[in-house]
Amino acid sequence: MPRSIWSGSISFGLANVPVRLYSTVQEHQLHFYFVHEKESSPIGYQKICKKENEPVADDEIVKAFEFEQGEYVFMQEEDFEAAKVEGYKTIDIVDFVPYADIDPIYFAKTYYVGPDRGAEKVYSLLVRAMEDSELAGIAKFVMRDKQHLGALRIRDGMITLEQLYFADEIRPIDEIKASRARVSQQELEMADRLVESFTTEWQPEKYKDTYRDALCEIIRAKRAGKQVRAIAPDEEEAPPDLLEALRASIEAAGDGRRGRRRRTRASRDGATPDLSGLSKAELDERARKAKVPGRSKMSKDELIEALS
Repeated sequence: MPRSIWSGSISFGLANVPVRLYSTVQEHQLHFYFVHEKESSPIGYQKICKKENEPVADDEIVKAFEFEQGEYVFMQEEDFEAAKVEGYKTIDIVDFVPYADIDPIYFAKTYYVGPDRGAEKVYSLLVRAMEDSELAGIAKFVMRDKQHLGALRIRDGMITLEQLYFADEIRPIDEIKASRARVSQQELEMADRLVESFTTEWQPEKYKDTYRDALCEIIRAKRAGKQVRAIAPDEEEAPPDLLEALRASIEAAGDGRRGRRRRTRASRDGATPDLSGLSKAELDERARKAKVPGRSKMSKDELIEALS
């Protein structure tokens, strides 16, 4: 059972549903440390008073807000409790809206919302009611000394909470939005063909963290005492003509499909070279020399497939 990160209740009207929030993701991050190379010992950090340049005990440290430069307002836990607003210990539903109406730019992160002990029945009732309505509940809640906007929706029979940004937190695009340049009908048709050649079904398991895989391979190689060489970056080329770039991309996408069919036949004949013994760096180098399109985003298996 995962550890909950928040507990409170969902509130709408006079109804309360005791719930707990859980993280929806388990990121596979590689954790690196600063280490004293001579002693192979991790570097530690102390809490230092910048004025006295001396360590400070935890019981002498308080939260403070810098009202003006150098002027701090000290805050205690009861000060934060005095600022209670809607959503302090509740997820207060204020509206129900069609989920499809919410622009994805407002999404920040997602939490699972599970029932607290003894609240299974009222939780199930809310799930059924929201499933029947096919609507998302817009709510406010407070977490880590900050009020958030959220959208409650049903996913696989469970309530999920999408933490949303407030409207005034979304940056305007006026200064970075590109002006509408004129494009020819031929360019548009070729661009449409290119998009069509990449169109497929959404399969999230298809996409892998190839950078993490490459780092893991380098770590294992260095642990084994092997020398690791950085791959020479691709030489920058002059921007190609738009039509030529579109045409080459369409041909490359077509060659990829034809290549997969050829490789399937070759594998049946036993003619496919075995590249599985090569490292990711060696495959990257071969792909660079072979000018394999999209090689920088490929996993090791995808590079082997492309080079075969």
